[in-house]
Amino acid sequence: MITKSKFILNGYIFSFLFSIILFISGGRIDYIQGWIYFFTNLLTTSMNVFAVQKDSELMSERLKPGEGTKSWDKLLLGLSALVSLSTIVLAGLDSGRYHWSPELHWMSYVFGVVLLITGQIVFLSARKENKFFSTVVRIQKDRGHTVCQTGIYTVVRHPGYLGMIISTMGLPLLLGSLWSVLPTSLAIILLCIRTYLEDKILKDELTGYLEYTQKIRYKLVPWVW
Repeated sequence: MITKSKFILNGYIFSFLFSIILFISGGRIDYIQGWIYFFTNLLTTSMNVFAVQKDSELMSERLKPGEGTKSWDKLLLGLSALVSLSTIVLAGLDSGRYHWSPELHWMSYVFGVVLLITGQIVFLSARKENKFFSTVVRIQKDRGHTVCQTGIYTVVRHPGYLGMIISTMGLPLLLGSLWSVLPTSLAIILLCIRTYLEDKILKDELTGYLEYTQKIRYKLVPWVW
């Protein structure tokens, strides 16, 4: 019960924190993109909480992963957190305060919301399918780590990262900030690097993963990579 409450609380705290930072950067309360982001973020956070609430073991792993996290993954996670923060700050300064970007058509905001939610659906489908879907890269020997080869994992090997990339692509449109394309592009590059390095680790250290890669050829995008 404590794990579930902590998981839910953490999710909403981060959701509200990023929204507050966006409004502070935007400099005004009548910031339309800020409210779009807030309500979309609230929806996706609720989706995340609902999707994992019955799996206490996975919640524990995602709240406090076991030993064996790769050092390079800690670095990538730190960089990704800084890039995410810079995206929100830059977008707020741009579309909320200084209006460096031209005004976008209202359909751009709608498309941004659709991308964000679609990415979350892909992400959550992967997390629901894979009971070893940790927040860090590690071989979970303490949990009897095995290869997930069902559901969305029959399409690509890293659907979770694919979902995150789709959501990230929607942010500049949702926030109405063309300048935020710069940090979101960097965020996508970091996700691709993490995908490549994690795939290599799994090939080297997880029993059965090499055979899995021979059946499912693509890491992120079918017929591309």
